[in-house]
Amino acid sequence: MKTDDFDFHLPDELIAQFPLANRSDSRMLYVNGKHADLRDAAFRNLPDYLKRGDVIVLNNTRVVKARLSGVKSTGGKVEVMVERILDTHRARVLIRASHALVIGSTLLLENKITAQVEAREQDIYTLCFMHSLPLIELLDQFGHTPLPPYIGRNATVSDENRYQTVFAQESGAVAAPTAGLHFDETMLQTLRTLGVKIIYVTLHVGAGTFQPVRVQNIDQHVMHTEPYHIPTETVEAIQMCKSAGGSVLAVGTTSLRALESCMLTNDGTLVAGAGETNLFITPGFRFRIVDRLLTNFHLPRSTLLMLVSAFAGMETIRHAYRHAIDNHYRFFSYGDAMLIDSQP
Repeated sequence: MKTDDFDFHLPDELIAQFPLANRSDSRMLYVNGKHADLRDAAFRNLPDYLKRGDVIVLNNTRVVKARLSGVKSTGGKVEVMVERILDTHRARVLIRASHALVIGSTLLLENKITAQVEAREQDIYTLCFMHSLPLIELLDQFGHTPLPPYIGRNATVSDENRYQTVFAQESGAVAAPTAGLHFDETMLQTLRTLGVKIIYVTLHVGAGTFQPVRVQNIDQHVMHTEPYHIPTETVEAIQMCKSAGGSVLAVGTTSLRALESCMLTNDGTLVAGAGETNLFITPGFRFRIVDRLLTNFHLPRSTLLMLVSAFAGMETIRHAYRHAIDNHYRFFSYGDAMLIDSQP
């Protein structure tokens, strides 16, 4: 398959630049992948599609303030986006600057932090942050919320709350698991009252999630790697759900990738523990554990669009996206939701 197979035209006005007043106010397009059936709904209708004994898997990663501004030693401006924290003082980063940086050169970030360029691999640099505080604390004090590149504004104080799920716990992501942004405490309690089991995985979303597919043949694309962790209680809840005939709803492509990566790594068995995944899901992939997927609307030509096309079927997703555009759904991180059902 070609990258062009996953292209579409999206009017700029459909790219959500701000969140809605309330998290759960978004619209939701229901998509039945088996029958190519579409239904306009609201996110508040989500409980109508679930039953007692089903499980919902949420990604409880917490977004760190991963964006830093500063200057090179020569005086030129730079913008640093932390892609992945490596240890207490080192990170892999993306750097926007007028010229490529030289190994060994230094940056002054936020007028507070000196960082030295240690290495470079393609677009990714390794920086050493020369400060007494651990890097995670430096980012919390001096960093800025890393809004995605398609949101054409600077982050505000409000974004520190709204670009974070209400169930975020484990710090490490530099992009939000955006399908989870729709949930508020009222919705979570409604689902629990219904008898739906809410469980968690952790996958720290990297900035690579925004990287375009630059090759035409998608088989040649190299997927970025992200760390994940699956707790014992999550494994037990899924096993109990499956044995009782319930369905597993993954909230977001990150939750789905963590679960399916674990299954592939362990010969079809879901086991608790941590791992790394660079799983690239494209049409033809065999899903072993996830029955339903709640997700947002994704970028053209992106790995995430390829994943949902694999889950629902390419023609079904093309039809769904045409419908969403024609009916003015809001796209991307602060946009509306899509519930994809792979069951009959």
